[in-house]
Amino acid sequence: MSEKIVVGVDIGGTAIKVGICSMDGELLHTYEGPTGVEKGSDEICQNIAQYARNIVEQSPYSWEQVEGVGIGIAGFLDIPAGIVKFSPNLPLRNINLKAFLEEKLEKRVLINNDANVAALGEAWAGAGRGIDHCVCYTLGTGVGGGVIIGGKIVEGSNGMAGELGHMSVVPDLEAIQCGCGKMGCLESVSSATGIIRMAKDAVERGDRTSLSFVDEIKAKDVFDAAKAGDEVAVRIVNRAAFYLGKSMAMVAVVLNPKRFIIGGGVSNAGEFLFEQIREVFQKAAPEMAQEGVEIVPAILGNNAGVVGAAGLIIRS
Repeated sequence: MSEKIVVGVDIGGTAIKVGICSMDGELLHTYEGPTGVEKGSDEICQNIAQYARNIVEQSPYSWEQVEGVGIGIAGFLDIPAGIVKFSPNLPLRNINLKAFLEEKLEKRVLINNDANVAALGEAWAGAGRGIDHCVCYTLGTGVGGGVIIGGKIVEGSNGMAGELGHMSVVPDLEAIQCGCGKMGCLESVSSATGIIRMAKDAVERGDRTSLSFVDEIKAKDVFDAAKAGDEVAVRIVNRAAFYLGKSMAMVAVVLNPKRFIIGGGVSNAGEFLFEQIREVFQKAAPEMAQEGVEIVPAILGNNAGVVGAAGLIIRS
C-alpha cells in the first residue's frame, strides 16, 4: 500500500478514541483505550502517542503512510501553538500537546476544540459532505457548535467562534442564568439539561402532565410525552425548537451557510423536532438568507470527533 492516510484522536474524560481515515474522509479503522486521568498529564500525553502508533500497527498501513495526526479536545486552547491551556475534564494545564506529540510521533500534529472537530467531521465526511459552508449544532448536556466556511473551521481571534449555545436568544422576562454566567443563552432552553429543567419545573408547579409519573425525567421522556400529545411536553418541545430556529435565523444573516447540521442526543427526536425548527427558521430568517438552506440531522454519531480530528490535517 502506498496511499496516504490521516490519524484522528478524540480525547475524552474516560477514553481516547483513535481512527484512521483515508484522504477523502472514509473511516478505515478505530481503536480505543483509557485516557488515564488518574495518573496525570504525562500519562495522558503518553497514551495519546501510544494509541496513535497502536492503531497503525494493527492496520494494513505503515507509519510512513501517515500524513499527520489531528487531535480533538475539550477546553481552552491556543490552537496555532497547539497548547492546551485548560481542559475541564482532564488534568491538562498549559501543556504544549502539539510539540510533545510531534516529537514523539515525528509527524505533523494539529489540535482543535472538540466541538469544532466534530463539526468538521460532519462537514468533511458526514451530513455536510460536498458543502463548503455549514454550521453544526450539537444538542446534548449543553449546546455545542462549530462553523465551517470555505471548508475550514472558523476559530475566531481566540478560539471562541462557534459557541452557539451561548447566543442570547431568550427575552429577559423568560431568561434564566446559564452555566456560563450569562442570562438567556440558547443552552438554557434547547439542551437536554434545559429541556429536563423545564419539565421538572412544570411538575413542581403541579401542571397536569404524564411527566409527573416519571421517576427521573430525561429529555427522551419529554419528547415521547410530546409525541403522545401531552400538552406540557408539547409546550416544552415547542420552546426548545423555537429558540433553535430563532438562533439559526440570526446565524444565517451573519454567515449565510448552505446547511445547518444538528447532532447530539436531543437530535434523536427526529422529524418531530426538525419540522418545528424549520418552520421557525423560515418565519424568522429573511427570504434571501434562507434561500436553499437545509436543516438536517448529523449522520456520523460518535465517530464525528475522530473523523473531524483526522480532517484537521486535510482541511487546515
